Amino acid sequence: MTDLAAIPADIAALAPVIAARVPSLGGTPQVRAFGKGQSNPTYLLEGPESCAVLRVQPPGPLLKGAHAVDREFRVMDALRDTRVPVPRMLLQGGADETLDRRYIVMQMVSGVTHWDPALPGMTSALRGQIYGAMAALLADLHMVDIEACGLGDYGRPGNYFARQFATWTRQYRAAEVETNPDIERLIGWLEANQPEDDGAVSLVHGDFRIDNMIFAEGSAEVRALLDWELSTLGHPLADLAYQCMQWRLPNENAFKGLGGVDRATLGIPDEAEYVATYCRHRGLPGIDNWSYYLAFSFFRLTAILQGIYRRYLDGNAANAETALQYGQTVPILAALAVEMIDESVAS
Repeated sequence: MTDLAAIPADIAALAPVIAARVPSLGGTPQVRAFGKGQSNPTYLLEGPESCAVLRVQPPGPLLKGAHAVDREFRVMDALRDTRVPVPRMLLQGGADETLDRRYIVMQMVSGVTHWDPALPGMTSALRGQIYGAMAALLADLHMVDIEACGLGDYGRPGNYFARQFATWTRQYRAAEVETNPDIERLIGWLEANQPEDDGAVSLVHGDFRIDNMIFAEGSAEVRALLDWELSTLGHPLADLAYQCMQWRLPNENAFKGLGGVDRATLGIPDEAEYVATYCRHRGLPGIDNWSYYLAFSFFRLTAILQGIYRRYLDGNAANAETALQYGQTVPILAALAVEMIDESVAS
């Protein structure tokens, strides 16, 4: 936990405002920083009777569409009665006389977060169960009735990858520091190899990975899926491919992937097995153009991390040390993507 003195004054000043609008806290909460997020600063609110979580847009200029905590609030509130576990939403505010940027308050969900996808210290059986639970959760998410839960207008249906490619190219260019030949090749390949729109539309999380979930202690039960800032209506395979990048990332330094990990011994399914489990839950026969979805996911993550690095250079990063590390991973991600493209072309 962070010392109370380290809490920014404008965030500390929110405590009595939140107390007045969230009576379940039982009074004015203490505000403590926690979590490892780079996008939206996150704080624990410790009230006399209960705890809650506060997420706030970072200070300074924001890229268009970034740090959308209001979208997080809307989507999690809409999912409260579905099979997708989310915290209960308590309050949203900001961009007014209280604070110059948006914030949301949500229920504090107890449990554990697994920061290493290799799941050290667990049994092989439990590791397999956790990966099975994640695949089932992702399938449940993609089968949510978006009209029934009020999210029919949450994004623009159709041509998802074409629109997302344009968006993330624009975001990357806005944060670009120097020309990277691998990224230029990746952008060119994605533009030339976009698959035809197959009409598939679902709610997509946008950052579906193990460390954005809270699990019950010693169990495969997912108690909450968090960090919905990048959620929208889109193509479900974008979520699946994004998570499956983890099988290709190294398990070292700023990365916490499954590349080089003895997955069979640990009881963790390989990429093909995980994809097959997801397809089984959704009743899909298989996936075409898998290399494109993976390459797109690498580019999207590269653009996200480049944006965080840009905030570091501009002096607005939530955690300067981590943001610098993320910036150093950008060329590594681009090289991995190009390597994967070469493999797909050769096969």
